[in-house]
Parts: sequence; C-alpha cells; structure tokens
Amino acid sequence: MRLRPALLTLALAMAGGAAHADEGMWMPSQLPQLAKELKAAGFRGNPADLANLTRHPMSAVVSLGGCTASFVSPQGLVVTNHHCALGAIQLNSSAERNLIQDGFIAATQADEPSAGPAARVLVTVGFDQVTDRILAEARGKTGRAYYDAVQAAQKATVAACEQDAGHRCSVASMYYGREYYLIKQLELKDIRLAYAPPRAIGNYGDEVDNFMWPRHTGDFTFYRAYVGKDGKPAAYSKDNVPYAPPAHLEVSTAPVRAGDFAMVAGYPGTTFRHRTASEFANQIDWLLPKRIEVVGGMLQAIEAATAGDKARQVLYASTVAGQKNTLKRAQGELDGLRRSDAVRVRAADEAAMLAWLAKQPDAVAVQADIRALQAQLDAVQTNRERDLLLPFLRPGLLGAAISLQRLSLERGKPDVQRESGYQQRDEALIEGGLKQLQRRFDPEVEKATLRYALKGYFALPRALRVAEFDVVFGASEAEAAQRLDALYAGTKLGDEATRLAAMQLDAAALAASEDALLKAAATLQPALLRLEAESKQRNGELMRLRPAYMQALVGYRNAQGRAVYPDANATLRVSYGKVSPLSPRDGMDYRPLTTVAGIVEKDTDVEPFDAPKPLIDAIAKGDFGSTLDPTLGTQTVNFMTNLDTTGGNSGSPVLDANGKLIGLNFDSNWEAVSASWMFDPRYKRAIHVDMRYLRWLLAKVYPAPHLLKEMNLPAE
Repeated sequence: MRLRPALLTLALAMAGGAAHADEGMWMPSQLPQLAKELKAAGFRGNPADLANLTRHPMSAVVSLGGCTASFVSPQGLVVTNHHCALGAIQLNSSAERNLIQDGFIAATQADEPSAGPAARVLVTVGFDQVTDRILAEARGKTGRAYYDAVQAAQKATVAACEQDAGHRCSVASMYYGREYYLIKQLELKDIRLAYAPPRAIGNYGDEVDNFMWPRHTGDFTFYRAYVGKDGKPAAYSKDNVPYAPPAHLEVSTAPVRAGDFAMVAGYPGTTFRHRTASEFANQIDWLLPKRIEVVGGMLQAIEAATAGDKARQVLYASTVAGQKNTLKRAQGELDGLRRSDAVRVRAADEAAMLAWLAKQPDAVAVQADIRALQAQLDAVQTNRERDLLLPFLRPGLLGAAISLQRLSLERGKPDVQRESGYQQRDEALIEGGLKQLQRRFDPEVEKATLRYALKGYFALPRALRVAEFDVVFGASEAEAAQRLDALYAGTKLGDEATRLAAMQLDAAALAASEDALLKAAATLQPALLRLEAESKQRNGELMRLRPAYMQALVGYRNAQGRAVYPDANATLRVSYGKVSPLSPRDGMDYRPLTTVAGIVEKDTDVEPFDAPKPLIDAIAKGDFGSTLDPTLGTQTVNFMTNLDTTGGNSGSPVLDANGKLIGLNFDSNWEAVSASWMFDPRYKRAIHVDMRYLRWLLAKVYPAPHLLKEMNLPAE
C-alpha cells in the first residue's frame, strides 16, 4: 500500500539531529544533510565528499562479504581484522605448519599465498535508488505473488547491472521495503595473504577477553588484491598483478587522545532497531536464551569430537571461533537488552507512535496494515523451535550435497528464474566453497554435530517434525546414530574431485546417484522446497506490510525532531563520534586507551594469555620509536570510542578528523553487545586496534619493513 500524501510527506522529511547523540549508521548519501552535526563533532573535511563513493575516503573502504577492510597502499594492500582473515589463515595451515599459531609474513609478493577460491574483495562503485523499478509489478499483490514480483525485479536489475563484466551487483532494501537501492561492486577474486600476526597477538585473550574492556589484542591482518595483467578482475593466477585501487587510506602518525573526533566507515551486517515491540519481546524472552542453549551445546559437541587431535582442531578452528563469538554475543545481547529494559521501553515507544499515528489524517489504511503485520508476526511463532534447529541439520558435507542437488534443479530453469544463490553468477562461489570444504571438514566431527542437533529435533512436538527428515535420520537418537554412520560410510563426497565432478551433473544424473549423502539430499529436497515456499509466502506479506510500520515510525521520529537511518543490512554506512571513556556501573571508570603494560599484566604463559616471547622482550626493551604515546610515555594497544557499530563492522577503518586511518574496529564492549537491537548511549562503545600498535609490531616485534615502506610509514 502507499500512504496518503499528508503522511507520506511528513514521513520522508529529513529532520536534523540523530535519535541520540552519536547514534546512527548513516548511508553516505545522508551525510551532507548532517553537515552541521559532523562539523560540531569535529570533522574537518567536506561532508559532501563522504557521499561520493568513487572518491577518497569511501572508495578505499571495501567489503569482504561479512567483514570490512580498506586499501592502505597503491599496490592493492588491504588491512582487516585477524579474526576476519582466520579462515584464510586456517586454509593455509596444517598441524605441521600452523600459521594460526605462528603467524605469517610474506617476504615478497611472490610469497603471498591465496586466501582461498571463495575469498573476495568488493569495491562499491555505485549506490542508486531503484524503488519504483523494484515495486512496479508488486503493487497491488499480496503474499507469494508480492515476494515473487520483487524478486523478479531484483534479479532483472542485477542482471542488467552485471552486464558490466567484473562487477557483482545486488539490490538492498532500506526501511524494510520502503526504498530499494542498486549496489554495484567491483569483484576482486584473487586475494592473497600478506601478513598475519601469531594467534597470541591477533587473538590475545580469546573468548575470555571477547567483548571486554580493557583489551590488548592485535586483531589485524594484511591481504593483497590481485587482478589480471589487463587490470580486470580475474581468478587466481601466478601471472596476475597487484590491483591499483582508486584511492587508499593514509595511516596517521599522530597521537590518539580522549575526546578526539572519530569516524568509522564499513559494512555493518544487520540491526533490528526498527522492529516491532512484539519482535523485541520474542528476541529477549525466547530466541536469545534458546540460541545460547543450542550454540553452547554445538560447541561442546565439536570440542569433544576434536579433543586431543591437533589436525581436527586446525580443521575446525575457524568454525569454533565463530561459534564462540556467536555464543558470547548472544549472552551479551540478552544481558544488555535486559539491562536497558528493552521490552518495556520499546513497547512504550510503539504505543506512543501508534497514538501519534491515530491523530494523523488519512491514517486508517496504515493502521490496518500494521494490524495485519502483527498477525503475520504472531503466526511466525508457531514454528520457531523447528526453524531454529533445521539449519543445524545441514552442516559441511551434507550441506554441500544439498547444495549440489539444488544447483542441478535450478540449472533446468532460465537463469533469470533460478533461485538467488544458484544463478550462473553464483557458481564460482559455490565451486570455491566446495574446494574450501576440504580444509574445514572431518566426518567424525560432522556426525557429532548432527547427533547433537538431532537430539533437539527429536524433542520437538510431533506436529513440528518434517517427514522427509525422519526418513533420512530415523525416529530416535539411537536410530539416527546408525543412519549417520551409514550415510558417511556410503559417500565419496569427502573427496574434492568427486564434489567438483558432481557439480557438473544434471538433475537426472544426480537423482540416479548411489552416493549415500546425495541420496539423502535428494530425499530432503522436497521438504526444503516446501518450507521455502511457506517462508516466501510469509515473507511476501512481511515485505508488503512492514513499510507501513516504518512510515509511521519515521513520521513519528521526524515529529520529535529526530533523523532516521535505515537498519543496517551489509551496505556501506558511516558512524561518527569521539574517543570516549566508559563508566558502565557505579564505581567503575574505564579510560579509553590501553597500553602494552596490560599485556604483561595479563600474561600467564598459558593460552589465551600466552604473549609471545618476542613481544614480551620488546615491551621490556621499551624501544617504541615513533609510535610512542607522548602523554602516556609508552606504547598504546587498543582504544575505545562511542561509535555506532555492529557485526560486519569488524575490520572497518576508524578515521580521524582529517580522514586518516587511526584504528581498526574489531569489537564492542560487553555492555553494548545489545546495540544491534537497541542503542543505549550510556553503554555503547566500540573497540579498535590502535594503528600505532600495528606499526610498532611491524617495525620492532614481527618485522615487515617492506609493508611499512609500502604504506609510506617510518620503519622505526
């Protein structure tokens, strides 16, 4: 539906001032309208420049597809977080040559190994509103028809965009379907590992310190992007040459002090701040507690299956790190939302919004759509336990078999009609994933994860069970254990060449396969398609109805004099604020910078506080050169700001008032993990690697003078 003109005009108005000081993950195009606020915060550049994605500094900020990074030299050198690159580090590791543990320095560009066939650096070159194009055929439709019309328009728009070879395009929804934007990105496919510190620097403190302050972690790694000799994106080849980016960030050599202006640019994953009060309640009262239970159990299953086996521990290092982060994040989010009394606060805010809406002219249709939206959300709760568990029943090798069956099905359709994720544009990434699986899979560990997930599945009410899953896995834990042994004994998909060969088979050939996992995937496919169809029907209604809620919310916020940014959705955003202390509770005051003294204080010589001897020796020597903090008289490590960040901002460059690089975002404090749902300025802080610490490590501890020279930095 479309709002009547009176309410529409108000809803689209841009009011000055954020919802709270320092809150906001702003689209670059919004920043010129915030020029006054940016200047008042201390920014010395031209806010209009930040809206131009083809100019410095925005053109230097890139997506890794889940993390952020930035170019820091004219030769394609990219800096991001160690934890963002852990998968690439793990892919190049073995029990005998453990780059995770020991770190890695490529002496020359010829020594830089591939980060993996699925590694990508995406450079945004276009960001254009295409709302009318996407919604033209959807208006007037409901449910699945609405969903299909939007999907068809998105695919056609993307296909037209990708006629420009070497680019990957996508359509992003802003304000939950009220606006749509076409994102065009240069897709760099040859990404290599240039430098990684040892685990005991890049992940110092591990889960003990995760989401905590004070921090002392050197969470950084360098990649390099390569292209063909013609300068165009190309798959890995020894003949490729370093990519020459349109711009790169200059690393600041100035001190960082409390109160300094700071700005982060990156690709935050997903926030939910504009969700309904009932969704807040479901998140806090059910989903987060259940997620903590399930992920915690999954971690225990993996750790038990890999105990005492270094080779298996290397294979699952990246998976375990990700699951630990998910678990701790969920617990922190739950604690934070309870601390902020989010259920009550959001319910009161929504009630006030609806009261405001009731007084607006021609609001009857909007109110009707909001009621219909709530009815859809209530219906979603019926299957929530099943829907949480089913993704855990598609791990690694079984997940690959399911993807192979689905790809063969989709290949029987015209490309524009294929399901997103299985179009011709996606096949290189699918192939890369099939290759990488070889270094991230073990049959005994995978069976252990399935046994754990199936225990939860068998506990579901009978009405929530899925017949095809019962056919494959049986009806009890004991039966499932036997079925799993047979499935993995009867498959050859553990061999990379076999997986890649299966990718070329058509639907008939795959259907005739006697491979146990491929047969299981074929049995599961009708159920997965059926569940997907139900989801599309439901999501079509949510896509149709949420814009009414968002228009009311934006109109209400504007009436309060508050600007509104869209919830984060992995598109380029900018947040700004200051280097800030924190007083999270009575009697506790945190300074915003940490130093190497804290590394020594925490050091126990036992993981995760087993600082490497070269680092301890260098600290004791006290030779900090040009990276010495003139006020503190020692070497800084991490610093804290009140910047608005969330998952996906990992690796994001933190810039000073002049647009120079002063840090890399890598974490939030424990009290702020809940910021993906609610921004609470009392607690929200972001944690960053100080670029001075990075420079000192490259100069004095694990030297890479060639990289410092490349970044035009002093090697001392």
